[in-house]
Amino acid sequence: HCNFEFDLCGWKQDENDDFDWNLRTSSTTKMGTGPATDHTLQEPSGHYIFIKSSFLQLPGQKARISSPVLSRRNKNCKVCRGMILFFYHMYGAHIGSLIVYQRTIVKHEKILLNLTGNQGNFWQHKALILDGDGDEDFQVVFEGIAGKGPKDGIALDDLTFSREC
Repeated sequence: HCNFEFDLCGWKQDENDDFDWNLRTSSTTKMGTGPATDHTLQEPSGHYIFIKSSFLQLPGQKARISSPVLSRRNKNCKVCRGMILFFYHMYGAHIGSLIVYQRTIVKHEKILLNLTGNQGNFWQHKALILDGDGDEDFQVVFEGIAGKGPKDGIALDDLTFSREC
């Protein structure tokens, strides 16, 4: 489980992208550029990770962050099919996209979720099933794609893997 209150909890910025997800709080941001609070604490001082469209990022540029490697060799993970649960906030007239992948160690990526456009000015919850690929270890990758609006952004909080994995 990662609530981003202290650090990235082993999640790593990908090197093959255009910019990074940033750890931040609502209390340090300008109004209109992200959620009013984090999801965990429901307070402006709570932390989450965030990307925003800005003059520094061109529309279509990508920020990717990946989970620690998860082992498919755990027999419960094979039987019960693991899940990732998370909260996201995607608000703005010209918001980009959020794509979630399951990536094997040999870099094969399968799209688990693809959201584009304004999803509302509130935290929403998703639970995605992590499919089995035999005994192959894997990671989950969150990719945020910059949109056209300078105040538009995508936030993630409370990323949790089910107990099976």
